Amino acid sequence: MPSQTTPELMFYRKDWFAEAGLEPPRTTCAVLEAAKTFHEPRKGRYGIAWNAARGTALGHTFMMTCADFGQPILNLGEIAGGFDAGHLDRDDLMPTIDTPRALEAAEYLMALLEFSPPDILSMSWYERVRPYAAGKIAMAYGYTLLAPYFELDEKSPANGNTGYLPHPAGPSGHPIAPVGGYVLCIPSNLPDDRKREAAKALVAFTSPEAQKLYIQHGSRTAPRYSVGADPDVRQLSPIFEAVDAMSWHDELQFWPRPPIPQINQLIAICGEELHDMLRGVSTPRETLARAQTRAEQVMRQHRD
Repeated sequence: MPSQTTPELMFYRKDWFAEAGLEPPRTTCAVLEAAKTFHEPRKGRYGIAWNAARGTALGHTFMMTCADFGQPILNLGEIAGGFDAGHLDRDDLMPTIDTPRALEAAEYLMALLEFSPPDILSMSWYERVRPYAAGKIAMAYGYTLLAPYFELDEKSPANGNTGYLPHPAGPSGHPIAPVGGYVLCIPSNLPDDRKREAAKALVAFTSPEAQKLYIQHGSRTAPRYSVGADPDVRQLSPIFEAVDAMSWHDELQFWPRPPIPQINQLIAICGEELHDMLRGVSTPRETLARAQTRAEQVMRQHRD
């Protein structure tokens, strides 16, 4: 059962953009232009923060950036709104890492380095949002569940000054908000005489009343549309209205991180190889070729 459903968005400083006369960044080109405008390291101010730490953090970033450029990480069939991640029990699934669109995504990440904080290669989930909340970053990719870092901190310069957008799109992509989050499950080895009570607890924890209570105490996730549309909830944060609008525009998408058994291995491979690329050890083309070969080996091992 979904417990916390949290899309990854682009956080941006509305006040900085207004002062500079810039529109919110809806394309990757606009992100780079804005990042360049706001990047002033001598003043302790940087253009953008994102997940670039080696391994899982960067692996997620690369997969979602590929999606921004219209490239799924697997050979998924194209459908309205994106790609089909609902039929993954296929024998012909293969990685699609070494492709022209994935190369565009890798080169975009390389370009972001120039306008990122000096410790970007060690930044992961929380590290990218903390400096944003401290007023040092103009833009940051971040999950909605991290918004309380500045929404609940009245001293944060980003408090009340943050706008929320889906991921800006590359030339062949569309704006999307990749969905992540957490689910509650009942262990398969739980004794039968405990399963009914466990199910009752699961229903209670995911009920509209419980989810509203979480939000009233700081959460910024709403798996139920009814809770996100609640007037009391809407008053607590503009994030709920923004996410609801993304849903209406078909921008909330699950396909960037398809739930296959090998997904953690693919994420790790991308996070390792791309980190070497960002450190200058390998070129983008070499990086993608090596990641593709390793990912294909993982998929073949699973079928064998």
